[in-house]
Amino acid sequence: MLGRTQVAVMGNCSNTLGIPPGKGPHQVGCADLMVDHTVQGSFFRLYYPCEPSPSSEKPCWIPSQEYFDGLADFMKINRSFAERIFNYLYGSYRIPAFWEAPFKSNGKYPLVIFSHGLGAFRTLYSAICAELASRGFVVASVEHRDESGSQENLEKVWMYYRALKPGEEEFSLRNNQVQQRANECIRALKILDEINSGKSVTNVLQSEFDWSSLKNSLDLCKTAVMGHSFGGATVIETLCKELTFKCGVALDTWMVPLKEEIFPNVKQPILFINSEKFQWAGNIIRMRKLDSASIQRKMITIRGTVHQSFPDFTFLTGNWIGKVLKLKGDIDPHLAMDLSNKASLAFLQRHLSLDKDFNQWDPLIDGKDENLIPGTNIHVPSSSM
Repeated sequence: MLGRTQVAVMGNCSNTLGIPPGKGPHQVGCADLMVDHTVQGSFFRLYYPCEPSPSSEKPCWIPSQEYFDGLADFMKINRSFAERIFNYLYGSYRIPAFWEAPFKSNGKYPLVIFSHGLGAFRTLYSAICAELASRGFVVASVEHRDESGSQENLEKVWMYYRALKPGEEEFSLRNNQVQQRANECIRALKILDEINSGKSVTNVLQSEFDWSSLKNSLDLCKTAVMGHSFGGATVIETLCKELTFKCGVALDTWMVPLKEEIFPNVKQPILFINSEKFQWAGNIIRMRKLDSASIQRKMITIRGTVHQSFPDFTFLTGNWIGKVLKLKGDIDPHLAMDLSNKASLAFLQRHLSLDKDFNQWDPLIDGKDENLIPGTNIHVPSSSM
């Protein structure tokens, strides 16, 4: 990798680029936990309200060079070339949270489990996770081990993104993956439940964070699951498998991996937040099959957004290259993220029974804003429903 000083000069091509910090009243800390370094284990980054700590630094956005290789494989470009480009564009950025800062004990916090998209990993949605933590949530951003992303285990063996093989049926692969992803979200929940009850866990990563400080600090009666794209499908699969989750927020969901037979078994409220440019009729039709007369299912679309308006890339790429790579839409990415986060917070307050002021943003859940579309911009023939 390029030297840190060189990367800092090269990576920040504009002073206006950077991942926005949370807007809530809490400072945000983060720490990684890996319980067992096999696919049967759990690996996630925890974002949480923290105490001020002058010695804490903000960690690098991309944790290790191998993640550049994983992104290159996903994008089907040469690893060596991609490493230079990604280092140039993104090598110096840091996430808006303090590394292993002391946990802020202040009653019980609601919990959100977050699931990343295809080809991604646990750090790429730090703007969303940090915003939730700044508003008084604990957020576990899971790194999936289903070969839909890339991550390391204790022996530094990397699990890179696995592309479809010639002649392989996509649904079979993706459905197996989404079921594993859901199990990993549930496993993260159970580990945090154990930590909350005072049980010690073995972190196979080197860490100075005091995980015992979370004891009795999580309100596990107020737990939600959230995710983007493949992570949105993971939200639905997870809600079906685990009723502890009281609701879900699904960002620009890719519905292909899911079996429609599970839809009647999903009993919790869901908020679908879509981009304007990614969705298509078949995908929307499958979302609409989750509509219910008795369970709140909401859908809004953010004008001027693209599929990559939800990960952090949208904040770290200049307008020209952002448009070329479809990492930016026509809307200001800060405005788009603000709308998504506020609608999510309002929905979470409503269905987790939170004593907050997030209900000030209730109109956004119904698409009441000039930059929102109630429902979808995609024409879906009524005969198809």
